[in-house]
Amino acid sequence: MSRRLTVRLETWPLASAFRISRGAKTEAHVVVAEIADGPHTGRGEAVPYPRYDETPEGTRAEIEAAREAVEGGITREGLLEALPPGAARNALDCALWDLEAKQAGRPVWVLAGLEAPQPCVTAVTLSLDTPANMGEAAARHAALPLLKLKVTGEGDLERIRAVRASAPGARLIVDANEGWTVPMLEEFLPAFADLGVEMVEQPLPATDDAALEGRRFAIPLCADESCHTREDLTRLAGRYPMVNIKLDKTGGLTEALALAREARAMGFDIMVGSMVGTSLGMAPAALLAGFADYVDLDGPLLLARDRSPGLSYDGAVMAPPEPDFWG
Repeated sequence: MSRRLTVRLETWPLASAFRISRGAKTEAHVVVAEIADGPHTGRGEAVPYPRYDETPEGTRAEIEAAREAVEGGITREGLLEALPPGAARNALDCALWDLEAKQAGRPVWVLAGLEAPQPCVTAVTLSLDTPANMGEAAARHAALPLLKLKVTGEGDLERIRAVRASAPGARLIVDANEGWTVPMLEEFLPAFADLGVEMVEQPLPATDDAALEGRRFAIPLCADESCHTREDLTRLAGRYPMVNIKLDKTGGLTEALALAREARAMGFDIMVGSMVGTSLGMAPAALLAGFADYVDLDGPLLLARDRSPGLSYDGAVMAPPEPDFWG
């Protein structure tokens, strides 16, 4: 049966401004691809990221350029060859997984050879702000088990102290989004360790990864902007003990699963993350939770409203996607 591809851009307001070291946003701009064969429709959502020179319009154009191949029956494996890693391939790959599951009448986790997904704890992110404001935000979330703090460099020790004082029982992880220098790394990590911080994501710009070669720090470091696909793992070995797998970087669940398996085989710890998007973007990533030491799929909790129906969150506990929703 022939396929029909539909692509649209959507904007989802955030509950409040979301700040990281590179800037702030008040809306999530996503691209949704739908692939229909008549009775069945598969959906995939991607979040184009300016850090990787992506825009919603450019991502839509990249998907449209693949229309003939998609409607002609391209497989997920063929998609890996036809499109580079990134948001466009992610939307199409996840739509194909969803379509295949609906056609087969079996959930994606079965098709992928995974164990049945279980509810899991996701980190809940505190946006970059002043130490006082981050301390207030931490107080509001103090009962949650795992908080992720966005930091930027100057003033970060004061931020962590304020958060720890307000949430003494929470586990803490930190994301610098390439905002630190090597001297900051050497200054902050011992002090962060004393405050109970468990891990720091991408402290240095990806171009500066060589400064980490062969070094061990007081807190494990996790490669985010430095890790996109399996091809990055050899370069990252000896620099990072952990990698953050995001579908918008890998270009879909197909490559993400392969990356997770190879990373585990090479001895890396794993974080599963996402850009800020809706439940439709989180649902495929939720199937990677079984590989993960940390799960960071709280995007829908940052929105003013989510898709309905969407994923179910009970505080920080995220339920796996219902097959009728995705997969």
